[in-house]
Amino acid sequence: MALSRFWSYIIVCSVVYVFYMLIAGKMYSLGQMVNGKQNDALIVSEINANELQLKDSALYSTIVANKTGGFQQGDTNFYLAENGVVQICIGKQSADGIFATCKNTILDIWLPLIGYLTFFCGLLHLLNDSNAISKLSKILTPFFNRIFPELPKGHAAYGFMTMNFAANFLGLDNAATPFGLKAMESMQEENPTKEKASNSQIMFLCLHAAGLTLIPTSIIGYRAAQHATNPADIMLPCIITSFIGTLAALIFVSIKQRINLLNFVVIGLVTIVSAIIGFLLFYVNMLSGIEKFHFTGNLSNGVLLFIIFIIVAYCIFQEKIFAQNQTNIFDSFVNGAKDGFTVGVRVLPYMIAMLVALSIFRNSGLMNIVMGGVTTVLNLFNVDPQITNAIPVALMRPFSAGGSRGFMLDAMKTFGPDSLSGQLSCLFQGAAETTFYVVALYFGSVNVKNSRYTLGIMLLVDLVCVLSAIFVCKIYF
Repeated sequence: MALSRFWSYIIVCSVVYVFYMLIAGKMYSLGQMVNGKQNDALIVSEINANELQLKDSALYSTIVANKTGGFQQGDTNFYLAENGVVQICIGKQSADGIFATCKNTILDIWLPLIGYLTFFCGLLHLLNDSNAISKLSKILTPFFNRIFPELPKGHAAYGFMTMNFAANFLGLDNAATPFGLKAMESMQEENPTKEKASNSQIMFLCLHAAGLTLIPTSIIGYRAAQHATNPADIMLPCIITSFIGTLAALIFVSIKQRINLLNFVVIGLVTIVSAIIGFLLFYVNMLSGIEKFHFTGNLSNGVLLFIIFIIVAYCIFQEKIFAQNQTNIFDSFVNGAKDGFTVGVRVLPYMIAMLVALSIFRNSGLMNIVMGGVTTVLNLFNVDPQITNAIPVALMRPFSAGGSRGFMLDAMKTFGPDSLSGQLSCLFQGAAETTFYVVALYFGSVNVKNSRYTLGIMLLVDLVCVLSAIFVCKIYF
């Protein structure tokens, strides 16, 4: 219900605001909101070329001379269109228009997702047919039973969730998604009310929202591209922040669902994970900048390759099981891969619905007003300007990974990758999830229409991650 209202309200409010801006003369064209592309020059007015020639012949001559690339004068850009009209532009478009968003969602997001789903769902099918999932689930039953009390002991979802958490932990987002979707499907089988999110699904998605990450590979890469002194220095703060967020998600949902976390198994596992993180951090911090980047890259990709190897090798060892079921390893993989394509088709409408709404929200200018308001409030409380400079990343992250990434890169370019603003923006980007997209994707994959309190807790976890990131950055840097 919360997601439905959010989606409806941002579209209605954004469109109303756009028409107000058009009537008030503060917006020149609606065409770019519908057909434009991100970073296109924003047209604020147009003038006939002949009329401009009479008014300012020197400017006209300069524009004609630079017809191909346009001419810039201060913050204003002039372009000579093919119809003989000079377009006067100030600023750039915030996001793709409606049609471009629909197209790019399919080409840039959905089609690659189909590829990931096809391959990894094939691997998951091998795990299932070889009985590896059931064995893994039995091992994890003591812990998962305490935080997912509604799922039967040894449920298949335990194995899928483990793979999802492991992939996220290593910064392998593309690999994590198929495992997460299969976990949601598996839990949906136990859901008595199919259109309403179950407690187990809510717990899983909220834990997923914190984005517990050991190796923020992409963030390190962006920092390296921006010539940070030590690109991997964000690793420790990112781990600490995401770990705090994960614990917060576990506590918030447990309170809501009245789950007792004060038991030996839960506390013991949290302690073990903390010890592993601490050991890896101790080792990584002993390495130089280049060695850190090399080690973390090989660790994440090496573990992924090892997972693929161990699945196939285990299936070879258990080949008799496939023969008893009148199949073989390759056919089992192909049958699972078909399921990945089916899941991809099912989630497409949810992806387009959410991303188009966010496109309208950003291009209308309402997003900038919200960000400006938050910045003003922070300034009233004398918040460090370097923190305020990074806040746009935190505000955009729940809505759009691409949009928040753009703010992050802009912060590093403007203030420097080694500034508090640059480091904090990287931390906001790496220690949180694209909340609204994730809710739409995961619940859309199982046709759940009522997400209950999922969105509220996920946004609360995002807030915890933001506050933790500020605290950690202040101490660490």
